[in-house]
Amino acid sequence: MFRQAVRQELRCLSFSGRRHTWRLKSTSARERALQYQPGQKIHGFTVKEVAAVPDLFLTAVKLAHDKTGAQYLHAARDDSNNLFSVQFRTTPMDSTGVPHILEHTVLCGSEKYPCRDPFFKMLNRSLSTFMNAFTASDYTMYPFSTQNSKDFQNLLSVYLDAVFFPCLREQDFWQEGWRLENEIPTDPSTPLVFKGVVFNEMKGAFSDNERLYAQHLQNKLYPDHTYSVVSGGEPLAIPDLTWEQLRQFHATHYHPSNARFFTYGDLPLEQHLKQIEEEALSKFERINPNTEVPPQPHWTSPREDHVSCSPDALAPDPARQNTLCMSYLLGDITDTFEGFTLSLLSSLMISGPNSPFYKALIEPKIGTDFSSVVGYDGSTKEASFSVGLQGIAEHDTERVKQLISQTINDIIENGFEEERVEALLHKIEIQMKHQSTNFGLSLASYIASSWNHDGDPVELLQISDSVAKFRQALSENPRFLQDKVKHYFKENTHRLTLTMSPDQAYLEKQAKAEEEKLQRKIHGLSDGDRKEIYENGLELLAAQSKTQDASCLPALKVSDIEPTIPFTPVQIGTAGGVPVQYCEQPTNGLVYFRAMCSLNTLPEDLKLYVPLFCTVITKMGGGALDYRQQAQLMELRTGGMSVSPQVIPDSTQLDVYEQGVLLLSSCLERNLPHMFQLWRDIFNSPHFDNEERLRVLVMMSAQELANGISYSGHLYAMTRAGRHLSPAGDLQETFGGMEQVKFMKRITEMSDLSQVVRTLPRIKKHILNPDSMRCAINATPQKLTDTAAQLESFFKEVAENRKERKPVSPNIIERPLDPLDESGPSRKLVSELNFQPCQMKTFFQMPFPVNFVCKTIRTVPFTHEDYASLCILGRMLTAKFLHGEIREKGGAYGGGARVGAGGLFSFYSYRDPNSVQTLSAFYRGIDWAKSGQFTQQDIDEAKLAVFSAVDSPVAPADKGMSRFLSGVTDEMKQSHRERLFAVSHKNLVDVAERYLSAGRRTHGVTILGPENETIRKDPSWIVK
Repeated sequence: MFRQAVRQELRCLSFSGRRHTWRLKSTSARERALQYQPGQKIHGFTVKEVAAVPDLFLTAVKLAHDKTGAQYLHAARDDSNNLFSVQFRTTPMDSTGVPHILEHTVLCGSEKYPCRDPFFKMLNRSLSTFMNAFTASDYTMYPFSTQNSKDFQNLLSVYLDAVFFPCLREQDFWQEGWRLENEIPTDPSTPLVFKGVVFNEMKGAFSDNERLYAQHLQNKLYPDHTYSVVSGGEPLAIPDLTWEQLRQFHATHYHPSNARFFTYGDLPLEQHLKQIEEEALSKFERINPNTEVPPQPHWTSPREDHVSCSPDALAPDPARQNTLCMSYLLGDITDTFEGFTLSLLSSLMISGPNSPFYKALIEPKIGTDFSSVVGYDGSTKEASFSVGLQGIAEHDTERVKQLISQTINDIIENGFEEERVEALLHKIEIQMKHQSTNFGLSLASYIASSWNHDGDPVELLQISDSVAKFRQALSENPRFLQDKVKHYFKENTHRLTLTMSPDQAYLEKQAKAEEEKLQRKIHGLSDGDRKEIYENGLELLAAQSKTQDASCLPALKVSDIEPTIPFTPVQIGTAGGVPVQYCEQPTNGLVYFRAMCSLNTLPEDLKLYVPLFCTVITKMGGGALDYRQQAQLMELRTGGMSVSPQVIPDSTQLDVYEQGVLLLSSCLERNLPHMFQLWRDIFNSPHFDNEERLRVLVMMSAQELANGISYSGHLYAMTRAGRHLSPAGDLQETFGGMEQVKFMKRITEMSDLSQVVRTLPRIKKHILNPDSMRCAINATPQKLTDTAAQLESFFKEVAENRKERKPVSPNIIERPLDPLDESGPSRKLVSELNFQPCQMKTFFQMPFPVNFVCKTIRTVPFTHEDYASLCILGRMLTAKFLHGEIREKGGAYGGGARVGAGGLFSFYSYRDPNSVQTLSAFYRGIDWAKSGQFTQQDIDEAKLAVFSAVDSPVAPADKGMSRFLSGVTDEMKQSHRERLFAVSHKNLVDVAERYLSAGRRTHGVTILGPENETIRKDPSWIVK
């Protein structure tokens, strides 16, 4: 996977782990790690430093490998979700994508594990909670995490062998990188074309204008070394890479002397060191890898540049599709405190409606949103700061430049309000206390860039030291931040102004350039060469089609899976007549509040407006607060407040669902009254009448939706394909599908928003109504009584909004919140038992060169006896059939099958060079499943993969949520678990036959992709 600039910012750092405050083990992992001494030798490593990091509840141990100089950091923490990662500094000097293609190819087999594709095979032989690999601009990282210690050793063995001793077969290079091949490999008369997984992935990536802009910006701001090239690969440069160059790059970069190892969690460090030393490091000598990145020479005067992109059919305003951004080169990221300061400074300058750049650039509505690259970026050796706008008209470019300079001058003169600085430091405090489930991965990403350039990773973890130093600097010099702005922005001559505008012929030019590249490659070929290409194509196809023997790979067994799940106790009470679910959790002093508000009384014609209502309701102001004051208080007193639309399919019947919006917020215990005060203002007197503010929010929201399609095309295709298959699917398309994207585009095109302004209060009285709400609180046991009292008074204060209204649908059915108390409070679901599913094939023509293909089939709900078999079948089809057909042979970036919570079974592909051909691969997959040509081993592997998702860790904030939202109790989960264990070969063949066979069940098909002749000529398709 290629990662453009891994953002090294505090805001993307989600701190986590499951700390059992009230039952710490007598010797916790943290305490044990404190016993290491600097200078101590362990399995070929020497301990360099041991540091307690109380803010993050961990102990950091820094080591170095004696023989090779490999660096090592261990973060010992009482978290069972253990993580390993190894990263190499990879500094390419051309855009052939060599580090990215290498990242793909090392995972295709190694000395100890020579089978094809051990990486994808291990996904089904392990209970990993995460497995992936990333190529950034200047490093490549291989992380995995798991809660099982045997699994950790298995995965570590596979990862070490992959990176240090890969096979790097030429055939794998052809498959993953690029190759010339006949369009139909079995027919030598078909034209030669470029194929390859990375080649198609990068074509897809470069079709995303935001991504394209970010790439150019980095290349042009750092023109003198590795950052001037595309580490992921520029599609037209990829075919210049040779297999020999790939092997050479591996030999020089993938060496322990150029490696940084990171482990995290509660497993013992010695065991990791011993395995890493024995299986890999002991076989190497020290070298000088020579991969350092020199500083970028500073320009003596600012530069300007321009790039083109493809027009966006979904842009809110077709006449305003230009982007302008100013980027400044900052200091070296290995200076931890300077990086911390600049990252905070960046947030003060651009985050939220109180920031100077928001006021200067966003509020005048010159553009639709900030440019795709905005703020502090610490992912390169020297950081950068960027600010600008997208969605601007050509004639406004000069004005935007002037506004940026003017705003910098204003900041130097006026500084920042103290309260905004406090709000930001409060945000850091919350982030350190909030516990996410992938904390190890967050840490690995957070330290990666600085450590990659020999910064001190331990110093980066000691965040409160930086906070204290920051407070001190401010108290010693009140102009501390203004001086930084003056130095880094006003007086900085290394500044790039980059503009981007759409070119109607952009896609055509790209296709023409690719065609010319192809012709140059083909031009010199003799008949012998063509014959060899054809034979290589057949050989590759044969290798891809051969059943793989994966017996050399380690694997867990189904018997390694826990037979039962731990139950989460909850209590159901009421506050002010509203049902509340209380869940005691070790939340580190945070309180999590959620409220589900029903949409059952909302008139049909208002449904399309619900997502917009959710976006703006917490951002328009309320009570005595205007929107700026409200945003300020939210930052200062809460961990965020949001509202989102919800469609929750029933777990027992396909045509029954719950519709609502979910209110979500969190705060430190001391701020509970403030948080409820903010919600009270939103309930009692939200401000809807500020049309100027509304227009800003509408434009930003529409721009975000339009930008997201090239990234999440498969999800849009799935949502649309399910639209006519169930009532819940229909509503999901309304709230979050292409229909919503088009609706928001229409809203942005209105010159007058007064009709929208009139609609919002109508929606509000139906939604923010305590009569049709239920709440959930997750907090520490000490805080539950206090929270209940706050909730009680909150509902007294919003009682005027309570009104019994008549539901729109005549068929409402009730489900008790507590299955053991039939007469208690209930969830009210809509039942459309006379819903008629119908078949539909829809094609959306999009401005990108790859397809997203989806076929969805109506099957059975969660509690049905066949649902578990469909879960296992989806996983098995993905791993054993579709991966080979769609990715390996078809060249798509990804594809698979899965059954959703609403009983819709979907086949999908992602960034796919093929369209209707992929649909036939789906049909062949169904035939394969019906033929029963799979083994017990295949079934067991699919079970492992399904259980690793079912048993992925749940954060304290989210415990009890599936019960609160969907009514799925722990007992229901346990029954589902037992059905998963029991799935047999016969069950799988049986469900494939009964549900997936042609003509058995209603299905829908959707493709998003470029102009398509075949589909246009076929009358069975609806073309949008």
